Amino acid sequence: MSIKQFNASYLAPDDRLLFRFNTTEDTEFRFWFTRRVTLFILAATSHLLVKNLEQSHTPEAAKAIAEFGEEAVKAERERREAVKPETYLPANNYPLGADPVLVLDVKCSFEKQDSEDMLSLDLVLPGGANINLKMAGPTLQAMCLLLNQLREHATWGDVPQVVETAESAEDEEEGAKPSVH
Repeated sequence: MSIKQFNASYLAPDDRLLFRFNTTEDTEFRFWFTRRVTLFILAATSHLLVKNLEQSHTPEAAKAIAEFGEEAVKAERERREAVKPETYLPANNYPLGADPVLVLDVKCSFEKQDSEDMLSLDLVLPGGANINLKMAGPTLQAMCLLLNQLREHATWGDVPQVVETAESAEDEEEGAKPSVH
């Protein structure tokens, strides 16, 4: 399954985001993101992206590279929207149904897939089910840009900083995979 488009809107009466995406296979998934879930996704993805870059760069360089990537995606999106605004195309197939599903929790981690770093985003749904999205570079940054714009529109405040704590001696081992949930 490959993501084709993202779309989201803020619903003030519910203080939630309606987040949806369609795929190249003509499927669409619809979710409710709460303030907590949205802020967590933004904080965790930013933190994990920088931590992943720190494997081959200094912490300062990693942070600068991540910020540069965000700005480049934002500038490219603004350029494309100025030329021709992209219209979201609803799909014909809704595997989870046409009604949005409330996301209860999120788990994030970086994984290697075909020599490319991918963010694995697990959306935890009611009843213990989950949907796993794997996104690389531009797709991940486009999703974060959209969520960040809606966070600002909703006046949900700043994205919190992730504070690292070691939960056990295993977590402190060299090469432990960063995971945030």
